[in-house]
Amino acid sequence: MLNVGIQCRVLPTSVCSIFRILSYNFSSPYQMGEMADPIQFKDEGNKHFQAGEVDKAIECYTKAIKLCTEKKVLAVVYRNRSACFLKKVNTSPKPQAFIKQNLNTDVKALFRRCQALEKLGKLDMAFKDVQRCSTIEPKNKTFLETLRRLGAEIQAKLKTTFSTDSRVQNMFDILLDEEMDKDKKEMAANNLVVLAREEAGAERIFQNNGVPLLLDLLETGKVEMVLAAIRTFAGMCTGHKARVRGREDREVHYSIMAVDNEDIALATCDLFQCINDSLTGGDRRFYGKEEALVLDASKDLKSILMALLEMVASKKVSGHGRDQALNLLTRNVPRKDKKDPDHSKSLFTIDHGLKKILKVCGQIPDLPDQLPMTENTQLIASVLLDKLWDDLRCDPERDNYREVCKFDPNDMDRNIHAINALSGLLQGPFEVGNQLVGRQGIMEMMVALCGSEREVDQMVAVEALIHSSTKMSRASFIITNGVSLLKDIYKKTKNDKIKIRALVGLCKLGSAGGDDYSMRQFAEGSTEKLAKQCRKWLCNSAMDTRTRKWAIEGLAYLTQDADVKDDFVEDDPAMKAMFDLAKSKDKTILYAVACTLVNCTNSYEKKDIMPELVQLAKFSKQHVPEQHPKDKKDFIQKRVKRMLKGGVISALTVMVKADNVLLTDQTKEMLARVFLALADDPKDRGTICAHGGGKALIPLALEGSAIGKVRAAHALAKIAAVSNPEIAFPGERIYEVVRPLVSLLHPERDGVQNYEALLSLTNLAGLNDKLRVKILKEKALPEIEQYMFEDHDHIRQAATECMCNLVTCKEVQDRYLEDGNDRLKLLVLMCVEDNEKLQRAAAGGLAMLTAAQKKLCTKMTLVTLQWMEILQRLILHDQPQIQHRGLVIVYNMLNSDDNELAKKLMESEILEILTVIGKAMDNPKRQIVIDVARTCLVKAMDLGLIKPFTTP
Repeated sequence: MLNVGIQCRVLPTSVCSIFRILSYNFSSPYQMGEMADPIQFKDEGNKHFQAGEVDKAIECYTKAIKLCTEKKVLAVVYRNRSACFLKKVNTSPKPQAFIKQNLNTDVKALFRRCQALEKLGKLDMAFKDVQRCSTIEPKNKTFLETLRRLGAEIQAKLKTTFSTDSRVQNMFDILLDEEMDKDKKEMAANNLVVLAREEAGAERIFQNNGVPLLLDLLETGKVEMVLAAIRTFAGMCTGHKARVRGREDREVHYSIMAVDNEDIALATCDLFQCINDSLTGGDRRFYGKEEALVLDASKDLKSILMALLEMVASKKVSGHGRDQALNLLTRNVPRKDKKDPDHSKSLFTIDHGLKKILKVCGQIPDLPDQLPMTENTQLIASVLLDKLWDDLRCDPERDNYREVCKFDPNDMDRNIHAINALSGLLQGPFEVGNQLVGRQGIMEMMVALCGSEREVDQMVAVEALIHSSTKMSRASFIITNGVSLLKDIYKKTKNDKIKIRALVGLCKLGSAGGDDYSMRQFAEGSTEKLAKQCRKWLCNSAMDTRTRKWAIEGLAYLTQDADVKDDFVEDDPAMKAMFDLAKSKDKTILYAVACTLVNCTNSYEKKDIMPELVQLAKFSKQHVPEQHPKDKKDFIQKRVKRMLKGGVISALTVMVKADNVLLTDQTKEMLARVFLALADDPKDRGTICAHGGGKALIPLALEGSAIGKVRAAHALAKIAAVSNPEIAFPGERIYEVVRPLVSLLHPERDGVQNYEALLSLTNLAGLNDKLRVKILKEKALPEIEQYMFEDHDHIRQAATECMCNLVTCKEVQDRYLEDGNDRLKLLVLMCVEDNEKLQRAAAGGLAMLTAAQKKLCTKMTLVTLQWMEILQRLILHDQPQIQHRGLVIVYNMLNSDDNELAKKLMESEILEILTVIGKAMDNPKRQIVIDVARTCLVKAMDLGLIKPFTTP
């Protein structure tokens, strides 16, 4: 049961006096020598009552109750004492001696107790007493009137108790009570969070001076109370510009976000996101006239932006707070739509904050006096740098960006930080970083640092070499000048952190040829040895996550080699170790894991090469890429099966849920590609659904790059086409699937995507009306109709099956009733196609349409002169399902109120066919057909078109 706290208050005098009466000692024995006859005590009490001496009367009645054994007399005494209590109830405490009496049979006493309880405010108990009274005397008007009045009062009290004002005030009272215990205060604080998420509650908190109270909660320093206060602020600020502008406490929130607590930092980040959305209009809710009073919010937005930029490079800010400040900048500074001409926030951030972001990238955790950071901080900063670069529109703006990023290679005191910042640029705006790497002396500086005696110099330099060797030209330079150096570092160093980075550098250089079998950089077998060492490091759980993730970086490069792929998926401990790391808090690992999975499933983009071009290239002695023998389809399928068995789906679902800017659009696209490859075999789709893959695909299909959304939608289509959608996408998620599926109907999508989208929409449309309406709202109907005219048999069949499930919607029926189109004619003609599945779908659609709209029965005879012949072919079909649909159409025509049409049917060969089918012996396999034929004959008899068979 819930432990609901009751707040103690200073009670009014009348209530206190009632409590004093409750503590009255009714059980004190009478004195020796006093009368021992209860009748005498009763009579004495009556005299005192008549004289107005209520307390003395109560004393006498109480003594009488102690002595009395006769039930009738006892009931009278109780009733009399109740009358005394009623005299005192306005100034006396709760008369428990009266309230607790068993008065089930004495209606007068019950009613008096009811009156006492009502005056005490115990309406529910009073209601029960008068209810019992009205049961004993159902015609008593006084009881009935009291019953009605108390019922109305109880409802009014409940309404007041549960009203928003009352709930808000109750929570404030509990939080302000210094004597209230901790659990009840935390419960009240969390209740405020819930109230703040409702507009009425948020407004009441704001108007009832709730902001100072919430600020007091922040000052407590208690995590639960601070979180509740921040989340309440977020509810108040969501979508309401006036309330946001009405507060001057944001400085407090900056300091709160800076604390070293991940949950508090994340909650404060959400609060600032709500504030930003409210000020920018990202939340489109409208709150009436008060919105018109709000002035331009640009000043507030600018102050927030400046504060966040200050937090980025401040030593007073924790790693978690810095992460969230960078996250807010990444989400809100660059334009979401490149068509928007205003990118002033990006320009402002570059001018006032680019050096601060680069400072974060240049930090080296192993050195003293560095900024507090998490394992994700520097990569988040790189993502922000990349997005700012992408948001620029012209060369002068890009030149300014590059100018800010420049550093002097001759400044040896700052070299190590500059090289680390360069690594950040290479992971973000690679074009900027690559240009800096090309400057004279930079690459030489990296090589020189690799030979430094300081381990931290070696570690930073090796990382920079790894990131700078992405371009083939750089890789070639390093292969020529740095491979021996990396090998030397790998062999000599005793520092595991440096050793594994050197190993990854070798891995990246060894994979410079990509998946081209003929472009191997190292000798045969070298990449397999490197991969084996990576797997060994990956499985070493004694190492910290930050170091082990570099092993996955190495595999992300090496798995471009098919031999390495096969070895990796056969190594169950290595796969499990990678999946476990993918679920960790270190989100810098997401990209490397996604790359490895894409390589192992061969789901990367492949260009189709025409054989003629290959021959031409060979003739002109140009390089022709070669496919590794283990990259053929059967090897890929085996790897997919091994990965599914190893638990890849559970890892993918966790990765997709990562609420972090490190889950970039590029990473999402790779995850979508992996899902699509895993869902290729229909037998595996149940496994994907069972581990939550269906749900995980929905956000990938709704957000991300254009290619990524298409791949995720295609994977959804594969799953929805063969699985029970209610199991694959439980609850309300099933409605979110519709939009991605409809997007695959676009003419630019390929035929396979069109076909599988139609199959999945058919499956969804067969479930319920709500889903059918959702499909129509997403404007899928014109696309489905278009594919019904498609030349490809499978696509045309799938579109017709989908339409068959949609014709129960009134909107679809109305389109078939419209004049001047060939929709109905197309369905009729499809009934005689060679494709039996297409015939069945078209006949089913006609059967449902003619049942729902009688006018279509007549219209069907006008769209083609062969309608009668087509109908006869349907009801003579050797497939019972098709024959059944044809017979239903015949029945709908007979039942269409068109007597001429019905007469025409019975004058044709259709009557003879119906008679033959109807006279057939009962047959379980064809019984439904026989029954419908008999129903048609009965209908014809009812219309007077045929007569029943009679014997002479």
